[in-house]
Amino acid sequence: MSKQSYRVCLCFRRRFKMAVAQAPEDVKNLFEMYSENGLMNVDDGLHKFLVEYQKEDETTTDDAQKIIDGSKHLPKNGLHVEAFFRHLFSDTNSPQVSLGVHHDMNAPLSHYFIFTGHNSYLTGNQLNSDCSDVPIINALKRGVRVIELDIWPNSEKDDAHVLHGGTLTAPVTLLKCLSSIKEYAFVTSDFPVVITLEDHLTPDLQAKAANMITQTLGDILFTPGSEVFKEFPSPETLKKRIIISTKPPKDYTETKEDKDKENDLKSDKADDEVATKKAEPHENKPKQKKAPEYKHLIAIHAGKPKGGLDECLEVDPEKVRRLSLSELELEKAAETHGKQIVRFTQRNMLRVYPKGIRVDSSNYNPMIAWLHGAQMVAFNMQGCDKHLWLMHGMFKANGQCGYVKKPDFLLNTNEIFDPEVKHSEKMILKDGIMILIIHISIRIRLRTST
Repeated sequence: MSKQSYRVCLCFRRRFKMAVAQAPEDVKNLFEMYSENGLMNVDDGLHKFLVEYQKEDETTTDDAQKIIDGSKHLPKNGLHVEAFFRHLFSDTNSPQVSLGVHHDMNAPLSHYFIFTGHNSYLTGNQLNSDCSDVPIINALKRGVRVIELDIWPNSEKDDAHVLHGGTLTAPVTLLKCLSSIKEYAFVTSDFPVVITLEDHLTPDLQAKAANMITQTLGDILFTPGSEVFKEFPSPETLKKRIIISTKPPKDYTETKEDKDKENDLKSDKADDEVATKKAEPHENKPKQKKAPEYKHLIAIHAGKPKGGLDECLEVDPEKVRRLSLSELELEKAAETHGKQIVRFTQRNMLRVYPKGIRVDSSNYNPMIAWLHGAQMVAFNMQGCDKHLWLMHGMFKANGQCGYVKKPDFLLNTNEIFDPEVKHSEKMILKDGIMILIIHISIRIRLRTST
């Protein structure tokens, strides 16, 4: 027990005892196995523990010494039991990072949770912060694998800019964002980066953007051509490749009536994130065709089918696609279509994004989305809220490569998992990912309570 004091009414000080977490018996017994005279030294103690007990075969005595040197407790020639106990719960003893990439990376992309950003170009809030490539660079350095870009015509209508439409955010050029993505895409992880485009361009600018994407990204751009996947490729086969995901442009001519009907629906901004504006009056004549170059760059086709949830969650055995839902849409859908969502995400991609009123760039609880198999749980990376801590902790798993294999019960096609049914703890804990989530949650509670 340590003693603390505080001043009362600016007159006198009152002392109280503060409880300090004590090492449990199993930790003490483990400490005794690798210590002598109450001290765990480098060679026969900590290094031996890391190699023999934790199976960190590549750990050296220098690594063990760094852990001891980093301890806040004396002496520096070893660890006593309290310091050893604190090390077990420190960032230097992550349960996943030391293992490197150890999940099977040969399954389809839909079998993985993917580290995903929302409005990746914003430096702050969603209303009037600057747009920049700096947040994109920072996200890629942290291992984020899905970058979102909202692309709009510039004021002269002759180039593509990235900005949050309908707000006061200052734009950044698409070219600058693409160049930074190419430079930093694989500094942390070799596994594929997905660029989700929220496209508001004219056909001419789509063609220009297609040329810009092709020329800037070069050989690392994965282009499926006219092929539509029956099953997504694996992260292993797409190593060091960049993938484009967006809604395919319509490849037929549009009349004024077609255009008006389209504009009466919700806009392309992440499937309902921003309200649409009515089409301006124009002549009733055919519009030019959408750029075929742009269409052929799209590897992961996005879109929301007409109709209700049943149509949105329909599984097509001949092709796979990506669906986007807001956090509120997912919560509502989960109440009545939980098993259908899980079935959909076994083959297809589900992206979940923050509700529109989160103008402060806050985030939501990702657990509902993960429990329903959503691969792309899009988060604002600008802040430091507790849900973002959970997201960062989740993707420390699997060598921080940005891809975490979904647990088997979410992939079982013979018995579709029902998130609404209470399952035994034994069943849930069979999967390492759930153990990791529980571990992260405990860590968060420990940090917020200190």
